[in-house]
Amino acid sequence: MRGDSLSLKRALIGAGFAALSASGLYRRTPQRWRGAGAILTLHRVRPWRPVTPGYAPNALLEITPEFFSRALQRALDLGFEFIPLSEVPERLATPDARRFLALTFDDGYADFAEHALPVLERFGAPATLFVCPGMVEGGAQLWWLQLEEAVRRLDLAEGFSARTPQQKAAAYEAIYWRLRALPEAQLWENCARLARAAGVADDELRRGLFLDWEQLQALAARPRLSFGAHGLSHRRLAQGPEEVARAEIAQSKVVVEARLGRPAVAFCYPVGDATSAGSREFALARDCGFELGVTTRPGLLFAEHAAHLTALPRVSLNGLWQDEAYLDVLLSGAAFALWNRGRRLDVD
Repeated sequence: MRGDSLSLKRALIGAGFAALSASGLYRRTPQRWRGAGAILTLHRVRPWRPVTPGYAPNALLEITPEFFSRALQRALDLGFEFIPLSEVPERLATPDARRFLALTFDDGYADFAEHALPVLERFGAPATLFVCPGMVEGGAQLWWLQLEEAVRRLDLAEGFSARTPQQKAAAYEAIYWRLRALPEAQLWENCARLARAAGVADDELRRGLFLDWEQLQALAARPRLSFGAHGLSHRRLAQGPEEVARAEIAQSKVVVEARLGRPAVAFCYPVGDATSAGSREFALARDCGFELGVTTRPGLLFAEHAAHLTALPRVSLNGLWQDEAYLDVLLSGAAFALWNRGRRLDVD
């Protein structure tokens, strides 16, 4: 079952982090794996408030303000410099420059203004927010949240017992990966069906979750913040026809720029893994006028990425591993050298 294998995979990743950290081997990472810098992926920053203790399947998408602050301080202690995302191409073309971090926030969650922004300002760190108009206005189906809330409310979900928090967690992972294997339309349809069966209303999920246009416009007045596009409706672009992917990419740029009065030079591929964005989407982003494109493929940045600026990897500040020791391992490049089996580029 894919849910069981994912749990095992996470356990192995955690064990690998712990082993690299405890042994100190990551400190011996050869220079060729340490990279020029990295782009950090964040979603939500807020105090931890589990609705159901023991059941938080999307906890990986959020970190606490305290950990965010500690992570930025640790990055400085390691010698990194915070730079705007737009400066990445220049830094990749500058040999022996100081290692850098560019901070990115996906989806435009409302807690950014309350909890992430004060930390960024304290460190004087620039950041890029990737905005999806369908999340701001409606039209993007929040299928992963529909599924989470449906399983929370149901005692039996798609044939899986879901009475205890542990059973709910196992049911969510099994159902999630079963549905992820389906075409986008079927994924959305099945999650909507489960939500209806559990009495989960769309407006209930969205209420106060995302920044609105007025809030985003206020943030756009801050010079250290920049804005990119994240598709019109958060579709997994590689799953559909080229004309749909092109429209999602191009029109999201038009809407974000018109609404915020700021150029959107970077595109963030929704979901962003290899099943959601590949060489076709990377070319489409270039064709649609984006200078940069970021994925969720894991990795540091190397000089060679200058030839693949719409296929950039990122490093996730993952809510499952909120420990500076893990950050040390990630930024050393050791974990990615193992994860990517010796490849510095993953751009196909």
